[in-house]
Amino acid sequence: MKTDVGAAVAEVCAKAGNPKFLVLLSSFDQFEEASKLINSKYPGVPIIGTGTISYFDTTASDKRMILMAFGSDVDVEVGVIRNLSTAPMLDIPELEEKISKINAGDSNTICLEFCTNDEERLVTSLNVALERARIPIIGGTVFGYSEKQIPQVLVDGVLYEDACCYALLKNKAGKIRTYSENIYGPMPCAKSHIATKVNLANKELITLDGRPAADVYCEDADVSRAELVDNVLTNPLGRIVGDQIFISSPYAIGNNGSLINYKKINENDSIQVLELKDYEEIGNDTRNTIRSENNKISFIFSINCIYRHLLYANKGYLETFIGDMGRVGTHVGIVGGGEQYKKQHVNQTMVCAVFE
Repeated sequence: MKTDVGAAVAEVCAKAGNPKFLVLLSSFDQFEEASKLINSKYPGVPIIGTGTISYFDTTASDKRMILMAFGSDVDVEVGVIRNLSTAPMLDIPELEEKISKINAGDSNTICLEFCTNDEERLVTSLNVALERARIPIIGGTVFGYSEKQIPQVLVDGVLYEDACCYALLKNKAGKIRTYSENIYGPMPCAKSHIATKVNLANKELITLDGRPAADVYCEDADVSRAELVDNVLTNPLGRIVGDQIFISSPYAIGNNGSLINYKKINENDSIQVLELKDYEEIGNDTRNTIRSENNKISFIFSINCIYRHLLYANKGYLETFIGDMGRVGTHVGIVGGGEQYKKQHVNQTMVCAVFE
């Protein structure tokens, strides 16, 4: 929690031992300098990282530095996917080389990543290589930087914009299981709508069933346009694929009643307005599942969406949530502007990796 970067770096490095892999999570004000200092202190040790709001113990903070140090029980390959907004496929051959080196086993390897933008393009590109190796993606979009700052990610001492940092992380002592938690579901007598016009470039949903998307949302959620954006914490949009729901969060009303979202919606997607369910019961179910499926939990890393973060803070539940995660096993979390999980980019979701 020290405000002096050098002192904060000294404190987090004091317990790092002889690390084989490092993950830096820090305040945005400290991120650049801390990246340089830690990289110089551990030359040759792979490191990725991001500026972020972090969870530890029972608190959330955007003024804290956390260094996650992994020891000899892991194999790791780190890298970067650049040019997310234009040509991320250029770095996929290098990812494929690293996948061949990591030699993933059955449910013991993940691709942990932090990205700055263009999440759908990123997930599609990564899975060109990862899907064949059956390595799941778990990651988050950088969130919490000021208007004067540009989102960046860290790979081996270098900061990148318009990019994704990743680590192919293999647990040699057990499994790494991944989980996704959704606290929203269909309303009673839910109405399904078809996305009839979209603008993918800015994640804009223009019309549902040929009508302004904001008007359809307001009718289903029984709110006014003035209430719409704040109401998304309770009633987000859901893309319905069979029995699966992928959440998309509107954050602004565009021209002529369109909705600007954090997740892209495609033409002909089936869309519903969702409602908040019993999040305490759902959280308990998630944690009980984690306990039942993992015999000896050594570490949990989670990404919690900013909208869930705000919802829980507003309801006085945030510290309880963080504390409950920590009672399952040693837990560190971050707040994401979006979450990447396996083959999807989603909103208003919690995803986590559990290490045996």
